[in-house]
Amino acid sequence: MTGRYRCLALFALLALLSVGASVEARARELIKLGTLAPEGSPWHEALREIAERWSALSGGEIEVRIYAGGVSGDEDDTIRKMRVGQLQAAALSSGGLSDLVPDFRAYLLPMVFANYEELDHVLALKRPALDAALEAKGYKVVAWGDAGFVHFFTQKPVVRPDDLKPQRLFWWESGGAYTEAWKEAGFQPVPLSATELHTALQSGLINAFAAPPLAALSFQWFPLAPHMTRVNWTPLLGITVVKLEVWNRLPQELRPQLLKAAEEAGQRQKGAIRSLAEKAVAVMQQHGLTVHEVTPEAMREWEESARAAYPKLIGPSVPPAAAEEVIRLRDEFRKKSAL
Repeated sequence: MTGRYRCLALFALLALLSVGASVEARARELIKLGTLAPEGSPWHEALREIAERWSALSGGEIEVRIYAGGVSGDEDDTIRKMRVGQLQAAALSSGGLSDLVPDFRAYLLPMVFANYEELDHVLALKRPALDAALEAKGYKVVAWGDAGFVHFFTQKPVVRPDDLKPQRLFWWESGGAYTEAWKEAGFQPVPLSATELHTALQSGLINAFAAPPLAALSFQWFPLAPHMTRVNWTPLLGITVVKLEVWNRLPQELRPQLLKAAEEAGQRQKGAIRSLAEKAVAVMQQHGLTVHEVTPEAMREWEESARAAYPKLIGPSVPPAAAEEVIRLRDEFRKKSAL
């Protein structure tokens, strides 16, 4: 082989090796995603759909590996693991994300929303700002969903706020001002990790918890606290995020399709959660759950108890501007709906 042909062959070999290395590098884009959602739950199914569609869209070059059921820890642990690179993505609740973007706490104010219509109206206006705030912290939002409205599950019947006060109530250990507000109002919150809830109920450390019905069913918490109070205490949002540096490594031409696939999965999950909430209650009733309806008089007591907590939460924990904006937009919607 002449020198010229040897050079051409060498260039061709180097080009092939370069292409092979590039494909191999892209094929190694492994996204480890942590979530508290248990396997088989609607939340987990939505994440599986995202993983499957991202793999198909990228020709197998993007793998989303899901660590479900809290195996990566609670939400604080999951966020810490994203920061140090052990995880590249997570499906988190609005409570977990509130440490990154405190404005999320405005949506967790007790009884700030009476129903999904009010929540959807406010989020339609405020979601772009929340997405941008998370991106500024280094996280790309790829999907929004729901966990449902939080209800109280207890070992003894609860109809009025005073009925809940003697019971030891699980509360998120990162609750901060919320925990103190509960205590000041005469309740007995017990700060714990969500991964400890089941064991704490079994041991008697707690005898009440607040969670969406579908979560109470999916995690099988309800048999240990078989009374549910029919009060929409606060909505719990579900948001799936990818570390921005990881998102920016994904093929640029694929990102709009990846985003669309994730958003569609999130919207389907949200619809499923909302339609399954009452079905979950019915299933739990068939297995021993007692649902306690709340009279209008008792509901006013719950609303008064919720509003009494606002001064203790807005400022110390909830950014005042965010709370004011959420309440203003909600009130505008209520006025229009009343016409």
